[in-house]
Formats: sequence, C-alpha cells, structure tokens
Amino acid sequence: MNKAGRHFAIREIIGSRPITSQAQLKKELHKRGFRVTQATLSRDLKDLGVSRGIAEGVHRYLLPSTAEAQILRPLVGAEVVSMQANECLIVIRTLPGCANTVGEFIDIQDHPGVIGTVAGDNTLLVVPESRKKTKHVMQFLKNKLIEGR
Repeated sequence: MNKAGRHFAIREIIGSRPITSQAQLKKELHKRGFRVTQATLSRDLKDLGVSRGIAEGVHRYLLPSTAEAQILRPLVGAEVVSMQANECLIVIRTLPGCANTVGEFIDIQDHPGVIGTVAGDNTLLVVPESRKKTKHVMQFLKNKLIEGR
C-alpha cells in the first residue's frame, strides 16, 4: 500500500469518527491493511496538516478544514441574524456581506444531508438532500451556528 492510499485512509478515518490518539488511528489503519510505525504515522499527520483540537466536545484529531471551521465557528455564528425553513428549503439571513462566509462554513462541515448552499449578500439558501431531511438539517445548522455563539 502506498503513501497516497495511506493518506486517503487517514483523512477518511479522521473525517468519519473521533480519533483521540495515534494508537487508535494506527489500529484503524491496520484494519484497512496498512502497517505503519509510530514515526511514519507522525510524519503522515504532519504532511496532512492534521491538528489536535476539540470538536463536538471531544479532544480529537482534526483535518485542516475542520480545524479552520472550529476557529471560525464563533465568528460565523455572530454573522447569522435568523433562520427559517419550509418543507424543503432553509433560508439563513446574515449581516450584510456575510452570507458567502456562512455558506462556506456550512460547506466545510460536509454534512451528508446538505446538497449545497447558494449565497447572496445577506441571504443564504441551504438545500437539504430531501424533504424528509429538512428538519434534521435545520437542527444541525442551529447547533453549529446559533447555539455555538
């Protein structure tokens, strides 16, 4: 197994579940057929820009975009003025000129229930994957944007 494949596996593992130690990551890689030393794993984490931080209340490894998102969270939350939803769409009102930043923050979260976002100046449209998921996505957005202030 090559370095690129190992890096892909590391990103996938860290992005899909809380990994709190190199030993835990090494075990997950082993399950996928990668045999690595601690030194190689440390170099891989450095190469990928992985950092340690708190996400969802747990100390864990964070991928670069996730780490950046955690730094931006309080700032982005302060830009949100209101959120409303109907059966299939969510509209977020922001301070003037801030919709694009909030949309990028939501996109970085890579939530499987969000197809995408469309930003204007102070209005952001969030498109859920399906009508059934609108309520779930709305709750996710409230947790990330409103309650994270």
